[in-house]
Amino acid sequence: MNIIIIGPAHPLRGGLASYNERLARAFKDKGNTVSIYTFSLQYPGFLFPGTTQYSTEPAPTDINIHVRINSVNPFNWLQTGLDIKKQKPDLIVVRYWLPFMGPCLGTILRLVKKNKHTKIVCIADNIIPHEKRPGDTLFTKYFLKPIDAFITMSEKVLKDLSLFKNTKPAQYVPHPLYDNFGEIIEQQVAREKLALPQDYFIFLFFGFIRKYKGLDWLFEATHMLRQQTNKPFKVLIAGEYYEDKADYEQQIKDLKIESSLILRTDFIADSEVKYYLCAADAVVQPYKNATQSGVTPLAYHFDKPMIVTRVGALADMVPDGKVGLVCEPDPSSIAKTMKEMMESGTEKFIPGLKEEKVKYSWERMCEEIINQVKS
Repeated sequence: MNIIIIGPAHPLRGGLASYNERLARAFKDKGNTVSIYTFSLQYPGFLFPGTTQYSTEPAPTDINIHVRINSVNPFNWLQTGLDIKKQKPDLIVVRYWLPFMGPCLGTILRLVKKNKHTKIVCIADNIIPHEKRPGDTLFTKYFLKPIDAFITMSEKVLKDLSLFKNTKPAQYVPHPLYDNFGEIIEQQVAREKLALPQDYFIFLFFGFIRKYKGLDWLFEATHMLRQQTNKPFKVLIAGEYYEDKADYEQQIKDLKIESSLILRTDFIADSEVKYYLCAADAVVQPYKNATQSGVTPLAYHFDKPMIVTRVGALADMVPDGKVGLVCEPDPSSIAKTMKEMMESGTEKFIPGLKEEKVKYSWERMCEEIINQVKS
């Protein structure tokens, strides 16, 4: 098949770009011709809370990436849509994660559909966004119309899709493993690379820092845990602030937990990801709400047990007691579970992690996407 993926890719950075590039390789491995149409302008400045939208990593040499889409220029949408329409790809796989993208992507896809050949499958990361803005529902409705079928990576998003009275095929397929960040390396080597202490239990909070991810709860839990255990531990925060960091800094001072934290709050480049995961003893996801998380398949790939709150689809991918521990969404439960993880050790979770992660393959994702438009 001739397949086009529409969504972030290099030179853009972040989880969506990494996912799309890995998906392109998976389709190529199955003998398809694949290209990606990414954004020349993804977000206007007022919508992007980080330092930069662009990667410092070298461009992939094995993927055909077109840097074409301007999310705020309707003339660009028309040009891009007509260009793809003429190519008559057999399949378009489009990512949808933010209603702001609805007008842009919806217009491009409407034009493509006029060739009466191309099938369109949407991988819906979110249908209802974490942070709501005016126009969300209208933009999403506009986007949904030209789609032929949907893949969601959590049951919650599948349910959210039904709120829009969707009658088109839709299926839940778990987020595949992020296996494109390198192989597992020894913990001692990873800690030396990052200048981390060797003799502490290290909990890792990884990824962009946003309110719904519950970092403030983790700080409260850290304060509680200090009072509950004499075991040496550190909480490693690895990821860029996507909101004002002043409240977090004040909370750290108020709780007097500076000595228990290691703050690496810059963007973590792809080439550095493996060191952070391999240096940790366990990954903590103290989310207040969630659909799915790209951190979970990352932890699976590096055989790291997880602590997750019982929200959204997080607990669905983390069988309690087998690959990690599930806690209630509040600081005291998070602290209690962190203590349990430290005292019981992490080795007992490794067999479960190795067994469970075979479910999350890119081959399955490719097959399910194609099956959605063959039926």
